[in-house]
Amino acid sequence: MARKNYSDEFRRQAVELYESTPGATVKGTAADLGIERTTLRLWLDRHGSGTRTTADGTTTRDPRSGRDRTPNRAAAPGRDETPEQRLARLEAENKALRAEKTKLETEREILRQAAKYFAGETRW
Repeated sequence: MARKNYSDEFRRQAVELYESTPGATVKGTAADLGIERTTLRLWLDRHGSGTRTTADGTTTRDPRSGRDRTPNRAAAPGRDETPEQRLARLEAENKALRAEKTKLETEREILRQAAKYFAGETRW
């Protein structure tokens, strides 16, 4: 297989995409970009900040980062969390859930209209 050369800008953007996408995985991000997981992992070790955005929208240390190999106990909800942090985490989670609900309702409406359309098309 031929070795691919990626620009520094592409590498930084890939790292930024992984770190800023809520709930992103190295495997999923690499697949979306069409690169190998090990390549993205190398870029994260070299160019990454060692943080990532969790599924609820909060930023935390990436335990798989080369810069911090220790488990992040503070990332677990409810542990060593001030009321302000808890409120911010819950608001971010609520916002993410509302966005997901809106997306699902839109998709459901599109499917409902498509089913109605195709049901009318199949009258023989």
